[in-house]
Amino acid sequence: MAGADDLSEGEQSVLTLHPHWKTVLMPIVILIGLAIAAAVLLAVIPHGRLAGPERIAVGALALIIAITFTLAPLLRWRTTTYELTTRRFRLRYGILSRTGRDFPLIRISDVSFSHGLIDRMLGCGRLVIESAGEHGQLVLNEIPGVAKVQATLFQLVEDEQARLAREDR
Repeated sequence: MAGADDLSEGEQSVLTLHPHWKTVLMPIVILIGLAIAAAVLLAVIPHGRLAGPERIAVGALALIIAITFTLAPLLRWRTTTYELTTRRFRLRYGILSRTGRDFPLIRISDVSFSHGLIDRMLGCGRLVIESAGEHGQLVLNEIPGVAKVQATLFQLVEDEQARLAREDR
């Protein structure tokens, strides 16, 4: 997880967030459906000599599906972090191995957002950060409070440009 211990001197964390909760909605629906399906299958397996192996097979299959389609997306959501600091925009993600990408605020040339009707009702959207450099553009989906994040990021970019202009004098 991102933390204050890996910030540079004079840098402060302004905003830290994860992708919107709607990204884990489908895995939770899958888990509920899986639990219902497994319960029904276990109920219809007749009692008898072969009931034990059949029940174990249903349980094992349900467990594999739950890990693949529920646990992995939940961990991916929980380990993805977007952090805005006074000097950069930081993206960190990964379950077993971590990957990070930093966008210095001084290199950001444009920040925009978009959200459709459902995203507006849920309070999330797409954030697009244009940057000078080799990577050019960063598109982040399912950002909670995207309009607020865009406004905050834009203000931080202006503040950083003003700070560097003062230092150059």
